Amino acid sequence: MSKNTNRTSRLLTLAATPLIALASLASLGLAGCAASTTSATTPLANTVTGNAFVIGTDAPAAGVVSFTAQVQSINAITSTGTSVSLLSGSPTVDFARYNGLQTLLDLNAVPVGTYTSVQITLGSATIGYLNTQAGAAPTIQTEPAVLSSNTVTINLATPFVVSQSGPVGLRVDFDLFQSIQVDSNGQITGNVTPTFDVAAVAPTDSGAHIDEFDAAVVSVDPTGQSFVIQRPNGRQFTVQLNGQTDFENGESISNLTTSSIVQVSGTLQSADSTIAADEVAILSQQAFYASGQVTYVQPPSGAATSFDLYVRDLLPTTTGLSLGEIATVDLSGNEKYFVYRMHNPLTQFLFNSNGLLPGQHVAIGGPATGAANAQAVTAKRVVLRNWGFNGALVAGSANASTDTFQLNINGFAGLLVPGPVTVYVSSATTFRKGIASISDLPSTANLRVVGLLIKDPSSGKPVLLARHVDKLK
Repeated sequence: MSKNTNRTSRLLTLAATPLIALASLASLGLAGCAASTTSATTPLANTVTGNAFVIGTDAPAAGVVSFTAQVQSINAITSTGTSVSLLSGSPTVDFARYNGLQTLLDLNAVPVGTYTSVQITLGSATIGYLNTQAGAAPTIQTEPAVLSSNTVTINLATPFVVSQSGPVGLRVDFDLFQSIQVDSNGQITGNVTPTFDVAAVAPTDSGAHIDEFDAAVVSVDPTGQSFVIQRPNGRQFTVQLNGQTDFENGESISNLTTSSIVQVSGTLQSADSTIAADEVAILSQQAFYASGQVTYVQPPSGAATSFDLYVRDLLPTTTGLSLGEIATVDLSGNEKYFVYRMHNPLTQFLFNSNGLLPGQHVAIGGPATGAANAQAVTAKRVVLRNWGFNGALVAGSANASTDTFQLNINGFAGLLVPGPVTVYVSSATTFRKGIASISDLPSTANLRVVGLLIKDPSSGKPVLLARHVDKLK
């Protein structure tokens, strides 16, 4: 495989709850000001408000690697027609950033009230997709999206009720599979019918959990067991630790500095809208972090000396790297390897320079100077992370006695991961979107498996350890 064969652009995905989560960190640009009303005349300063957040996720379409759109507004509307904004600014969002995982997009004060519908307005948009013409290496193509309508109104099955007692949110899921139109041959036409699944969620709902929230540390309070993080747009959030908070790799709050970049998982607290962390991972101690999918490993077997990374996420954005490009990460042999959400020291045998595979979603961290040249990036940490792999269930492969099934992965990851791939589920696996267990899987189905792609030590082939299994439409 040529090192530059699998260049692809980013996928589209969005989900919302009283948090807005999903947009690319570098392009989000959400400010922290209070939302304003569009039909009420009372100034917000004199209005009783409560906190509302938006959580983002996605359901991507096969072959589409990015759907980038300007989100001009997300408004909550009452039964009498009063509309309030839930979004600060007009961010440009890559809706494929999280692929089955959820992140916090925004948190604002909005007028207390009961909202029965949500109106989302998109600006200009671009589709990125894989071009796999016969006889040619796959390439990334982009084209303008032609939206059937820029504004979509969604009636909520359960009203979105904002009160002073604590935050409430919207989970907004942009369904790429239904939105992006294809012809009879399965080719993308460029036409898009924006389709959103929107639901009100409480901070304790699974649909409001923050799976991944990446930001830079700006201050640390060891005595109060808390620290403050900041997104690239300047918005700051307080992270509160407790007795159940796990730090990755045996680290603790004492390891945090103002040069640290972290990933936080947790929930918003009702009392003060701080993030109650259940997991904290230090992604970098030297002010540089990037994540994305491995597209090529050199050499293909044995201990890797370098790998190519398709960059989906980046902090800070002022290095030599750019979102959507493929960077070459050089390995010296002194890097530390970790598996996110696994604390057993034996994970170093599960994931190391011998365990790198095309298709894995990894994060790298190191000195900012090491990211000045996209063709020679230096890293101190390599962390294997969860990712959503979409594909078709192999007919008759679900086996409840062995807790396994087979999946033919499609889209961008399908070019990187030869199939079928064995998927392992456990008691910790969450089944969603109409299925409750492996026994509920039909004979055939389109699935999204969010989990860890690892190399089977015995066969050298990729396998998936499932964290979530979703049935797609």
